[in-house]
Formats: sequence, structure tokens, C-alpha cells
Amino acid sequence: MEPFDPTTHPHRRYNPLTNTHILVSPHRTKRPWLGQTEPAEPSNLPQYDPACYLCPGNTRAGGKVNEMYTSTVVFENDYAAVLPPPGPVTPQAAHPLLTVEPIQGGCDVVCFHPRHDLSLPTLSVSDVENIVDEWTRVYMRRGTELGIKYVQIFENKGAMMGCSNPHPHSQVWSLSTVPTLPAKELASLHNYASTAHVHSGVPTEPDGHACLLCEYVHHELSVPEDEGRIVVTNEHFVALVPWWAYWPFEIMVLPHKRHISSLVHFTVDEKHAFADIMSRVTKRYDNIFSCSFAYAMGVHQRPLPPRRDDDGMYVKDADDIAHLHVHFEPPLLRSASVRKFLAGFEVMAEPQRDLTAEQAAKTLRNCSEVHYLLAAE
Repeated sequence: MEPFDPTTHPHRRYNPLTNTHILVSPHRTKRPWLGQTEPAEPSNLPQYDPACYLCPGNTRAGGKVNEMYTSTVVFENDYAAVLPPPGPVTPQAAHPLLTVEPIQGGCDVVCFHPRHDLSLPTLSVSDVENIVDEWTRVYMRRGTELGIKYVQIFENKGAMMGCSNPHPHSQVWSLSTVPTLPAKELASLHNYASTAHVHSGVPTEPDGHACLLCEYVHHELSVPEDEGRIVVTNEHFVALVPWWAYWPFEIMVLPHKRHISSLVHFTVDEKHAFADIMSRVTKRYDNIFSCSFAYAMGVHQRPLPPRRDDDGMYVKDADDIAHLHVHFEPPLLRSASVRKFLAGFEVMAEPQRDLTAEQAAKTLRNCSEVHYLLAAE
């Protein structure tokens, strides 16, 4: 019997964050593609679009007029997915299997920059730091509102990810419940902290418990580059294709020097390093296929910011088990026009990917950090 080769033999990988598995079928990368192709994302957008709802001074879809902003700006979403309290009285369930749960909250839009033609990979690192500052402020403000139990920061980039406006922006949704995926991750982190032993030399959660993600990133840093999944590192953060990655060029960004549970815990140096690695990751994305690379991005951290004591110090609690990390989940697979589809076996059984995490990481490592549009000038 031939020895197992993860680059050619089908196998399953375990995702300890969500307690799920993924089927990896690397031999399928050789199959021809005769399916749907996507139109290219435009790369020649104007600096200002008079028809854009998010450009400075323009009227939004809901009728409000944008200020003439010159940097990052935040406003409430005109078509929010959740609404502030008080909500309507919840009707009694017609059957125990048909329950309904009321939910309240708020939705904010964070415009990255006044220019319509820019995005995270084409913004300066200082501009990205401004965005991180604004994310932190919204997280702090919304996370202290009565009834809010979770704040989710995310970005949809590109029409194929459902983005309705190419102007660079992200969203922040604040909810009266903890959503499904973050709840699964937090449960896994708590379970690991209560059952696992800390390995020598690995950073830990503040109370000294083992942290699943501290342990994981420590291991990844020990793997030789030619066998590993790390894409890029800096002094405080690492970007890697996780062992259990589902999307072809999925990346997770997380701190590697110490356990950090939320954006508000950043030092000045850590904030700069975080902005730096977000910029470097997204530049590599655009350079894979020389296009504006579509993705869904989300920040997972403490459900709510920590409270402060009378001395202004953050109070430690059970939610400090959260280990801040960013998910980048991009759909492109073979080219700028061929995406991965969630269908068939994946809908009915479990997630599946063709390209291995190691192959994807190597492709990303080999990408330049000089944006392809600048390189062409």
C-alpha cells in the first residue's frame, strides 16, 4: 500500500473552532472547468461617483445626505437588518418546533475613505489604522448599549460576495443575542480551556488557562515554511491558511505574541501591526489573479468590550477566553472569473475543498506585496 500523501489523497480535517470536519480532495484540482464564470470586478472606478450612495456629499438611498467627510466615517445603516428596542410582542409558538425569538440591535456602516476607487489593499497603512480606530469606537459604543450581547464587524468586498456598492466600506451589526458561529467558537475556546493542558512556552489566556488559538498559532510558527500554512507575519500578528480552511484561499489573522481578546486591548504598536498585516494580506489577494479580489471578512473577539473598574482598568471575566482573530473567506478558486460554489455534497453532507491549505498558503506567500496596479505603472 502506498504511503499517504496529503497533496494527492482525499482526507478529512477537523476544525476545533466549530467542532466540524472538512473533506479535502486535492486530486480534483486537475478536473477541467466548464461551469459558470463571473464577470471581472471593475478596476477603473472613478475617485468620485455622483450616483454612489456612500460618496461624500451624496444623498443616500434612505434620503439622508452624507457629510463631506475626509477620512473614515460612520453612520447608521438606512436599511438595518435589526432594529432598536422596543420590538413587537412575540407571538406564542404554534408548535414547540416552530419557535420564534425576538431580536433587537443596530447596524452601522463604516466608510473607509472618501475616495470611491480605493479598498483595503490600496489604502495606506495609516488609513487602515483609522479604520481600526473606528471599528474599536463602534464596538465600544454599541457594546455598552442596553440589551446588546454581541457586536460583529464585517466586510463584504466584491459583487460576487453580495456587496451592493463598490465604495470601500464595512458594517457593524449589534445584536441582542450571540449569533451561531461566534457562539460555537466561544464554546470551543471555553471547552479547550477547561480540559487541555498548557504546552511549555505557549502564551495563555489571562487566567493561565490553555487557549486553543494560542496553542494553534504556536504550532504553526514551528512548522517549516515549505510544509506550512503561514502566509505572512509581523512583530505581533500572523496570517495563515488554517489547517481546516474551507474556502480556497481562506486566511485567518491572529496575534502570536500574547493572548488578545478584543480590539480595545491593542497597544499602539499592536494596532499598527494589525493594520499592517491586514494591508499585506489584501494586497496579496488582489495579486493572485490581478483583480480586485472578492471576500467576506469578519472580526471575531469578545462578544462585548470589557468593563472598567473605578481605576479605569479593564476587568477580567470569562469572555477573556476569546482570542481575537479575523476570518477572510474569499470565493475565487482558479482565476478571477471562476469561483467556488457551495452545492451538492457540501449542502447535503459536509464542506469540501480541492486545493490543500498548504498549496493555498504557498501561492499566497509567493504573491508580491506591491499591488499589481502600482506594479504596472
